Amino acid sequence: MFNKKKLLLATGLLALAGTANAAYEIKLSDKDTITFGGYIQGDIRYIDGNASSSLVNDDFWIGHATKEDISNTRFSANSTRFNTKYVHGDLTGFIEMDFYGGGGNEKLTNSRHPRLRHAFIKYKKWTVGQTWSTFINTSALAEAADFGGPLVASGFIRQDLVRYTTGNFQVAIENPESYGGSVGSKGYGNQDSIPDVIAKYTFKGDWGNVAVAGLARQLTSTTGNDESAFGYGITGRIKTFGKDDFRFQFHAGNTGRYVGAAAATDIVGEEVEETTAIMVSYRHFWNESLRSNVFYGNTTTEETDRDRTHWGVNIFKSITPKLSYGVEIGNFEMAEQDADSDYVQLSVKYVL
Repeated sequence: MFNKKKLLLATGLLALAGTANAAYEIKLSDKDTITFGGYIQGDIRYIDGNASSSLVNDDFWIGHATKEDISNTRFSANSTRFNTKYVHGDLTGFIEMDFYGGGGNEKLTNSRHPRLRHAFIKYKKWTVGQTWSTFINTSALAEAADFGGPLVASGFIRQDLVRYTTGNFQVAIENPESYGGSVGSKGYGNQDSIPDVIAKYTFKGDWGNVAVAGLARQLTSTTGNDESAFGYGITGRIKTFGKDDFRFQFHAGNTGRYVGAAAATDIVGEEVEETTAIMVSYRHFWNESLRSNVFYGNTTTEETDRDRTHWGVNIFKSITPKLSYGVEIGNFEMAEQDADSDYVQLSVKYVL
């Protein structure tokens, strides 16, 4: 039986290497399947202005940026990702990687390191490992050529967790980290002893979904003091006309690193940061193969007095059900520093 499974797997891998079909699922037995997925994407991106998202070499915008003059064109395939899912009855294992792990240079080979996105185990109602935080509603993320769209105002974090799901309700304990607070010798918080606690309830129907989430944390300041932090979010994706949909996110309170992709730290000195973030996006289908999105996101903070905005407009054309290309124009602004940059991006994606 074991040799038969190996033969089936080898046959499936050969088929994967020699075809370009979607849904590469290999059935090993009545209870066992292994699936390969992901996509290949190439981007060409031009930025001009005096705001630079230098943490990621301007491949995409996050909430953190620096004020510096920039005018450049970049070619990139780093958002390409691959994943593998193994299912054995009620047990599922999933791992996914992309190529934003750094390394390489643009002089010769443009090598890039793989980066772990997901690695988790699901068994019945339990999930253990690294994946999207329970606080996040991924269906409410905007569709964009820029990686993730207006991350400056979106809930966006993956981390290690233990989660319990029953019906539409989820509760989890997740990895604690006082971003901006206590920093250990290895460069990250080393005195966070109490896990973050998150609960979420999702209302679902033919109309779409709306999720209400709350989080409670204990943060450690740079002097070692403990501070309580609480935040909440209301997010959703609502179907409108035809295939169109409206997506929104509203977050407030002490959401810190959970919202805005480094737009706000958790703690500033001895004070817990207060953040307000709003994101809206509308997707319209012109016909079966042509669609557009318009999005806007803004985050403001109290302690650091940040005011950051990202808006964009795009159009995507499906050549086949799995091959598409798109063009996006937009702007990222740091109002508190009187800095902003315009960008235009062309993306081509082949979904495996």
